[in-house]
Amino acid sequence: MDGSDCTQATTAFAAPSTGAQTITRAQTLLFAGSVGIIVTNIFAPQTLVGLIGPSLGAAAWEGGLVSMATLLGYAAGLFFLVPLADLVENRVLVLRMLGTGVLAAAIASVAPSAASLLLVLFALGAASSCIQVLVPVAASMAPPGADGRVIGDVMTGLMIGILLSRPLASLVADAFGWRAFYGIVAATLALLAILLGFAMPKRRPLAHASYAGLIASLLALLRQEPVLRRRAFTASLAMAGFSVFWTAVALRLAAPPFDLGQKGIALFALVGAGGAAVTPLFGRAGDRGWTRPATVACHLVLIAALALAAFAGAARAGGAWLPLILMGASAVLLDIGVIGDQTLGRRAVNLLQPKARGRINGLFVGIFFIGGAIGSLLAGLAWAWGGWNAVCAVGAVFGVAALVVDWVA
Repeated sequence: MDGSDCTQATTAFAAPSTGAQTITRAQTLLFAGSVGIIVTNIFAPQTLVGLIGPSLGAAAWEGGLVSMATLLGYAAGLFFLVPLADLVENRVLVLRMLGTGVLAAAIASVAPSAASLLLVLFALGAASSCIQVLVPVAASMAPPGADGRVIGDVMTGLMIGILLSRPLASLVADAFGWRAFYGIVAATLALLAILLGFAMPKRRPLAHASYAGLIASLLALLRQEPVLRRRAFTASLAMAGFSVFWTAVALRLAAPPFDLGQKGIALFALVGAGGAAVTPLFGRAGDRGWTRPATVACHLVLIAALALAAFAGAARAGGAWLPLILMGASAVLLDIGVIGDQTLGRRAVNLLQPKARGRINGLFVGIFFIGGAIGSLLAGLAWAWGGWNAVCAVGAVFGVAALVVDWVA
């Protein structure tokens, strides 16, 4: 692909026809709520693996596949579906993706086997990538000078959805079973499709590049930008360590001495999400030129968190409060390390090519979600092979690998 093709694709991404409609406060809240609800599909399965696997007769090592399927589907959607926003009218695209999500979630709620469930969860993850179509649409509706505020409001909804996804899934599964969770997802996505169908304006891209040209431009950007390659790689390693922990921790918490049910696991997930509060601090560290030392610190924190988790999980009998507190602390530290790495990485890649920012962000997010999918798969294998200690060791290996990249880059 030569430079003219890349320029053509960039222009297509930079020049949509948005119409004259200005976003209202109610529409902003709807967009924020929509992305927050949709993103729960990506992370919720991490707390449901202990219920889904046994109910479908899956082996212990196959539990990680449940979490992997949606993460891998989301990454595939970022690479292959989101670029359609530059070729297809955006409201039509969003509604079709949500319709696919409704169908996938409905089938998941009655899936008869592990194989069928994995297929529909992959489809549900891919459909959930419509988040990355909704955010630019909301920004395009913002009045001049207010696009940052609108994006911030919508992304706040996304962050709340990420934080609440695990505890909400655990609470629903505890009360009604894991199949009911996906039934609720199907109904909620159907309602969102109706609301967005009325609230979204038509956003028709002025694209001249072909779909194949847009996809090829992703590879060209990855070749051109070493910062993107490095930051996406370390983010994928950190996300892999994160997914290893969160995919298996529900299994460990359900065993002695913790013996937590789904309600207890839900509260644990909510406490662990407290690490997100430090996100602005890493943004400021990047602004002050501290990106490299702050990134190294994030990876060291990740390794320390997994070492602490291994220590806390070694308890087999006696009082569970101290090990549970230590496990909660490890979850917070892990979130801090991973969120810090991603915040610094997003800042770095967003400074590369303003006209290609959408595709660069899609590449960055897609690559680190592939890392998350790999981590989820290895979590199931590690749990079946060596229990909690093996899980923590695998996660720590990803952290060490990220440190190596820091050292040689």
